Amino acid sequence: QVQLVESGGGLVQAGGSLRLSCAASGRTFSGYTMAWFRQAPGKEREFVAHITWSIGSTYYADSVKGRFTISRDNAKNMVYLQMNSLKPEDTAVYYCAAKPTYSNLDYIYWGQGTQVTVSS
Repeated sequence: QVQLVESGGGLVQAGGSLRLSCAASGRTFSGYTMAWFRQAPGKEREFVAHITWSIGSTYYADSVKGRFTISRDNAKNMVYLQMNSLKPEDTAVYYCAAKPTYSNLDYIYWGQGTQVTVSS
């Protein structure tokens, strides 16, 4: 059974940093793309960043480019999101997700989310 478990959220002042972690288990993720999404109150869920498990290629939403960095540790089956220069508009529940890289399907595995709150 695939499990994605996020951690590392919290309350931080604007300009500060947080690192989110996603512990992935239940299958081999080689050939998968791992992503972070977020959902703010009253808004739709939005893509933040993704990384391919095998070769580590990354892609970011324009709103976080240059401030957030996604990475993975294959040996530990972990995915990370380093968030710097945080802004109040980054406040959201952040979700880890996974899907086969060469697939047109939506992300099929999701974590429960971790709350990030950025105060002004």
